[in-house]
Amino acid sequence: MSAKARGRVSLFSTASRTTSYLLGGVVIAVAVASGTGSFEARDFAQLAQDVFGPTFTVLYLLLVATTLFCWVRLGQLRDDSIRAAPWLESGMHAASGVATLALTYTLLGISLGIGSLADQPLTTETIQTVIQGLTGHFSMAFMTTVVGLPSAAILRALLLISHASWTASSARTLPYYPGENS
Repeated sequence: MSAKARGRVSLFSTASRTTSYLLGGVVIAVAVASGTGSFEARDFAQLAQDVFGPTFTVLYLLLVATTLFCWVRLGQLRDDSIRAAPWLESGMHAASGVATLALTYTLLGISLGIGSLADQPLTTETIQTVIQGLTGHFSMAFMTTVVGLPSAAILRALLLISHASWTASSARTLPYYPGENS
């Protein structure tokens, strides 16, 4: 097999493992959410769609998948620190992207909420509708932070702790000189 073909197989293997980890994480999250609350899986998916919207969800999953892809590659290259370094950096940037995305959507939700106040007159007849719109925007704003910031921290910790563990347990040993410890 040529080096180019081995590279494709390696990337396919990495993508496959990444997909497995991502889907496994989603299944565990849905199981925990449905086990701790009164949600079924389809209710959970609908709630996520209503609160976060499709754009945040897709971007969030892409950044998490990118981080996991980098983590898998980092593990595959654990004995080659030079080739592993770009994957650690890329994973850290993708994990930081999750935090940036969460904070961006927090500001977006707050801005949309405030903007909805400016677009409608406040009267006794419209106050209920205005508050519902405001609450919906603020809900998205704060839930993106509640989900995004902790998951970004978990992804960063996963990368850094795994890298430190793999580096510490790598095959690098001190040379042995006969008679040194006699």
